[in-house]
Amino acid sequence: MSLNYHAVKNWDFGELERTYTRHDTMLYALALGIGTNPADSRQLRFVYEKNLVALPTIAVILGFPGFWMSDPRTGITASKIVHGEQSLRLHRTLAPEGTITARSFVRAVIDKGPGRGALVVIERRIKDKSSGQLLATLEQTTFCRADGGYSVNGQPSDPPVDAPPATPDRAADDVTATVTRPEMALLYRLSGDLNPLHADPCVASAAGFERPILHGLATYGIAARVILQRLCNGDPSRFKSIRARFSAPVYPGETLRTELWASGGTIHFRVTAVERDVVAISAGMAEVAGDVSWWR
Repeated sequence: MSLNYHAVKNWDFGELERTYTRHDTMLYALALGIGTNPADSRQLRFVYEKNLVALPTIAVILGFPGFWMSDPRTGITASKIVHGEQSLRLHRTLAPEGTITARSFVRAVIDKGPGRGALVVIERRIKDKSSGQLLATLEQTTFCRADGGYSVNGQPSDPPVDAPPATPDRAADDVTATVTRPEMALLYRLSGDLNPLHADPCVASAAGFERPILHGLATYGIAARVILQRLCNGDPSRFKSIRARFSAPVYPGETLRTELWASGGTIHFRVTAVERDVVAISAGMAEVAGDVSWWR
């Protein structure tokens, strides 16, 4: 069975409601490695209920539509899907707790050709339930590795989406090393993404990986954390957007090197798994507000 374009493109996600608590906010931050230096007030404010603030990227776990691609009606080979790209735009600073509503829709289904996979692009809009204000807009691209060529039987394929801008061809302005913990994927999945690919060695092996991999969104969150610390002095209200392409998996326990290039409020970034010298996130770009200066 091949990917069913019409079923996927018209998938009805309905409206999701999610109440998240201070506990959820702190757990998400801990799962990204924040709190390794409890004496650092810029870390403590994300993991301690006194004057608690939320990491901007907590938006990626709010209103997540679940593992709908495993539904047989999609025709997608769910065991072969990986996260391809992710973008997030904050319209308002997220509170450390609250109730949100989320609506998702499939924006594009793109056939890359036989043996080359297919892309499914999903947009999600998150609103505050009580006020109805738009909080964040997210776009996720899923790479369906085993589903290329579905359009040869006459099904449609949407036009390609715009590629993210390339990383500058010069030395980075700043480099930060982050050591991930061996249990990081097990912690991160407690924020809602329970895909066994990140916990079960047998599932990871069947998907072609040597062992369970770290969630791409955990690597994404680590990059955002570095940008927040180095260019916003830990102030979430200054963080406006982030976009990235996932180029290779990260294994828990590896060291991540985050390179930053700053041009006004636009930040380009790249993340490399140091031990294997493999680029894990490429063509990353973020936007921050206010005067840009480097903080330690």
